[in-house]
Amino acid sequence: MDRNYVDFRLAPDDISAIRFGISPGHELCHAVRVLQRPEDHPLQWGWLRAVRGRLPRESFELLAVLIGVDGYMPDFLTADPRWDLEPEEEAAHLAAAPVAPMLVDLHKMVLRSSGARQQAILRMIDEPERARAMIAEAWSEVWAAALAPVWTQLERLLRADIAVRARRAATSGLAAMVGELHPRISWNDHAVRVQLRLHREALDCRGSGLVLVPSVMSGAGCMVLTEPPVQPSVFYPAQGVTETWARDSAGTEAALGALIGPARAEILLGAHTARTTSQVAAALGIAVSTASHHLAVLRDGGLVTSTRDGARMLHLRTPLGEALVGAVL
Repeated sequence: MDRNYVDFRLAPDDISAIRFGISPGHELCHAVRVLQRPEDHPLQWGWLRAVRGRLPRESFELLAVLIGVDGYMPDFLTADPRWDLEPEEEAAHLAAAPVAPMLVDLHKMVLRSSGARQQAILRMIDEPERARAMIAEAWSEVWAAALAPVWTQLERLLRADIAVRARRAATSGLAAMVGELHPRISWNDHAVRVQLRLHREALDCRGSGLVLVPSVMSGAGCMVLTEPPVQPSVFYPAQGVTETWARDSAGTEAALGALIGPARAEILLGAHTARTTSQVAAALGIAVSTASHHLAVLRDGGLVTSTRDGARMLHLRTPLGEALVGAVL
């Protein structure tokens, strides 16, 4: 039986060609799909129970028309994935999306739709600037209701997945790491190969590189971005996603606290950004000497790293620390 593959070809000597990123916009688009077909996403039922009653109906319906329930989704809805991409940047990117590429995406959606949905997209094409403003506003409203309350938990899972993958690449090589991303993703003669249902393509990524993007909301499937000007990207399911992933941070802190103690759990949870010893002490309301002791224990356990910045010492979670935080979500 014939199979369709997208091959992202890379230079054999360029180990920096593959990098990782996150995409808040991709998560939101898939959240809209989960809300349309909840029966297909049992791992999201805990999140669904919390979010359904607070959705802004008109904004959600607009995004649902645009995104659909499966297959292709408009590229202009998301910015290029980056390690440090924030939801606010995604929203700003969408509000300022160039009209010409947006129209190309909308025409693709016309071909993939029918009936009332197709007519709604055609109306967007008739007034693209107005449509862009409405879509950007709907994006922000649905984000605030659906994902903003759980973004901390969701982002921890994404970063924990990336930390584990990066560690695997460093210890076992790119081929081994890529081969473990998903059953439909493999390393094939200096190329990342993704098996898809309908699309077949070979893309030369030498010079541009490839971004690997974990996803919590996308379920068990994979997606790719291949068309310029977007950065070539492969989206794959993040590991460690369970039906309780969306529980509040208090539950996560309690679980970590049972492992390493409440104070160290709070320090580790806050170590996703670099902080000084004084900042850690102030956040916990403890003495600097006490904070320094807890940080030393976490550092000795390989959960945080401490680097000097002039007279200051900055503390940040290590890949092992990311994996531990992600494991208790």
